[in-house]
Amino acid sequence: MSCSFLRWRLSSSTPPKLRGVYCGPLRLLAWEVAQRLNKANVPCNLITGQEREDIDGARHSSVTVEMADVTSEYQCAVVDEIQMVGCRTRGFSFTRALLGISADELHLCGDPAAVPLVQRIIEVTGDVIKVQYYERLSPLTPLKFPLGSFSNIRNGDCIVTFSRREIYKLKKKVESGGKHLCSVVYGSLPPETRTKQAKMFNDESSKFDILVASDAIGMGLNLNISRIIFSTLKKFDGQYTRELTVPEIKQIAGRAGRYGSKFSSGEVTCIDAEDLPLLHSSLESSSPLLERAGLFPTFDLLSLYSRLHSRMGFHGILEQFLEKAKLSPDYFIADCEEMLKVAAVVDELPLGLYDKYLFCISPVDMNDDIAAQGLTQFAENYAKKGVVRLREIFTPGTLEVPKSHNALKELESVHKVLDLYVWLSFRMEDSFPDREVASSQKAICSLLIEEFLERLGWQRQAKGNYQHNSLLLQQRIQSSMLHKYFPQIKVEST
Repeated sequence: MSCSFLRWRLSSSTPPKLRGVYCGPLRLLAWEVAQRLNKANVPCNLITGQEREDIDGARHSSVTVEMADVTSEYQCAVVDEIQMVGCRTRGFSFTRALLGISADELHLCGDPAAVPLVQRIIEVTGDVIKVQYYERLSPLTPLKFPLGSFSNIRNGDCIVTFSRREIYKLKKKVESGGKHLCSVVYGSLPPETRTKQAKMFNDESSKFDILVASDAIGMGLNLNISRIIFSTLKKFDGQYTRELTVPEIKQIAGRAGRYGSKFSSGEVTCIDAEDLPLLHSSLESSSPLLERAGLFPTFDLLSLYSRLHSRMGFHGILEQFLEKAKLSPDYFIADCEEMLKVAAVVDELPLGLYDKYLFCISPVDMNDDIAAQGLTQFAENYAKKGVVRLREIFTPGTLEVPKSHNALKELESVHKVLDLYVWLSFRMEDSFPDREVASSQKAICSLLIEEFLERLGWQRQAKGNYQHNSLLLQQRIQSSMLHKYFPQIKVEST
């Protein structure tokens, strides 16, 4: 069932006094659905790990799947991108929503490859399942020839690559021709910045008419893409470099010529001719059927297990539980490498089991040194004082637009740390009381990143616009909650 149909279903199938919930894989999708429903005069709350927006009179909610409420009853519930039950790191959240949400109607939207697995799972629960298949509403044409020269780039093109370095390298290469400016979208950009970059690309009055992106465009953003151009069909997935899978190629390629965009049809090709056979064979193939859905133990289970191993730290409890867990053939235990890294940190601190569990399931990238240091400092301060004041830890002196790609990367990492603080503040509000400060600083980080991205193409922009944007940036910072708490902050935007 198509995503657009299901979102419409949530707004039309539930009478005013009944309750509905949409569970999406990304904050961007949760934002989009909440906005659409509210614009359609269907009050809808927004709930993500880092945000709560309660709307007066709302009986519907749009949430990220991790925030799905399995204790409430609904008349209609939607779980989007259900094929992600097979994701090695996040699959358990989709399985939890599938099995845990109590609803008269539960609509699952996603790749048909998930159907047999879902049918087997539902057979055990005794629920009735009805499968409906939908065809793409606009044609997608795989081209028989590669892009060849970058002089063949045209308005509405999206070049897809899989590393941050390559994204900026391709942006520079396209813009060096003097005919185009590029917006960029990739996973480590703040969600607000990704949205801003997408809007610039979609805006016909904007000069940013080309998009250079990672697979982050695969879901969550409405984009006016005419043609997808793969720069490569290989990616590093955190463990090794591999070829893209059939579902990955099909999902990314499918972003071209989406129904409802300004392009009535889409095209897809590669930069290099040698990649065309894999592209064509993948688009002609069915996605491999999903075999198993992810699971992860609840805190109650881990707590019970810990009572049997009282001398063991949380790292040992989690590691041993995962090793000894026996599952049916339809399930697998989620990849908990990140959680085990966090567990090794918090085990060194005088924290209770639940506190350690919370830090372990928090959204932190332990491969990012700054983000990892942020989590460690939050945990140490919480263990020592019981309260983590952001102003005692994070005291910026001069805020400035990044002057290099390394500075940009650092600012993205700072945003991750602030995002983590906000996440923790919703779960330990008394101990992380500076949510407003963190949220304000997050907004400023996003503005500075956006300014950097726009300035990469300023060689073709009017100086007046440049100065105007700098002035707006300074005004925004001066009026922000951040300046209220940090009056000593200076702003450099030149």
